[in-house]
Amino acid sequence: MSTWQGPQRGPGARALASLAALCAAVALFIALVPLHRDWFDLRVYYDAVHFWTGRSGGLYEYRVPGQDYGFTYPPFAALCMTPMNLLSWPLTVAVATTANLAAAVLVLRLLAGPVIRRHGWPPLPAYVVAGCLFALLEPVYDTVSFGQVNLFLLLLVLCDARQLARGGRFAGVGIGLAAAVKLTPALFIGYLLITRHRRAAATAGVVAAAATLLAHLLAPATSRDFWSAALWDTSRLGELAYVSNQSWQGALARLAHPAGPSALWWACGVLAVAGLWAYRLHRAGPADVRLGIAATGVAACLISPVTWVHHLVWALPALALLADRALELPLRRARLAWTAAAYALLCSSVVWLWRYDSGGIDGFLGGNAFVWVQLGLLCALVARPPSDHLAAHQHGQHQGTGQQRPPDREQAEAHDRGGRLDDR
Repeated sequence: MSTWQGPQRGPGARALASLAALCAAVALFIALVPLHRDWFDLRVYYDAVHFWTGRSGGLYEYRVPGQDYGFTYPPFAALCMTPMNLLSWPLTVAVATTANLAAAVLVLRLLAGPVIRRHGWPPLPAYVVAGCLFALLEPVYDTVSFGQVNLFLLLLVLCDARQLARGGRFAGVGIGLAAAVKLTPALFIGYLLITRHRRAAATAGVVAAAATLLAHLLAPATSRDFWSAALWDTSRLGELAYVSNQSWQGALARLAHPAGPSALWWACGVLAVAGLWAYRLHRAGPADVRLGIAATGVAACLISPVTWVHHLVWALPALALLADRALELPLRRARLAWTAAAYALLCSSVVWLWRYDSGGIDGFLGGNAFVWVQLGLLCALVARPPSDHLAAHQHGQHQGTGQQRPPDREQAEAHDRGGRLDDR
């Protein structure tokens, strides 16, 4: 475990200059190097909602001109987006980008905050470095660049995790809302059930059902269109074999292209992932909230038929948890090397090298690089962390020698053993 370092002094002028240079370099990289997505998804939301509310046609009849893409979320998501009718396109972009950046800051605080406090790092430089590392992740800057909703949904789930850790009465509300907006977060309700958070699971289910029912009452024809037809129409999502689809289904689709992916192999993979996920959650129990959220986010991406690269923000809790474990003293070099490699791959945009041809062994390995990262993250989470034994051993050593640890250090170790996203 990390050693207690006592009171931390603020960074000096040289350190502040270094941090400013780091921020400038990251900002320059993001502005110049990655491909900007031109708020493509936000434009789909904007045009689809205008098409629908302007009575030009049904919400799910809208298609991007010249393409098959259309609105793919449940009707409740469209209801949440109707305020865009009051805004011009430039103002919509400004509001959505500002909101995404604010959500990113809050997600970073919830993920990195417990790690920074537990290791006793100075807050300002630690948050700046963590923020720069966070911004370089392709799923993060793609979410902002596309104008996507992933960070908002992740924030809702992480707020629920914090409520679970504190025993809050509103735990489940965030997961329920996220599941009503997009189907992928619905797996977190399964997490609540497996780990016996029964009240939170009931709350999430009721909230999701209430939001879905509200959408049905306000737009019954649109709801029928979604649940009976649009939900099952994968053509409106894009080509399953497209390299951005980094789910298990996407890997199979690229392997079989131009034929369709094998339903049998997809089902076998889904059952294997679901089995690993459920086994780890059952073994961890209800106390290890951080691990439960991390494993569920990765499993949801693998199981989903379509997981675009920007959807991989759901893997960020797993990266944060594994980095936290790897940075324990004595340093877990193998775990740290694997976590750093997974992070580097998620920053690299490497899968796009096989955008036009994912055939051959190189295409199978490189074109599915993010699929292998997710499988590696899930397996690393399933493995029993040595920190539990180390914490118990150190606790016994302190008792045997009569040494007294600093109170905040003792609280930090208890915080880690519970695996909580508490922010006290």
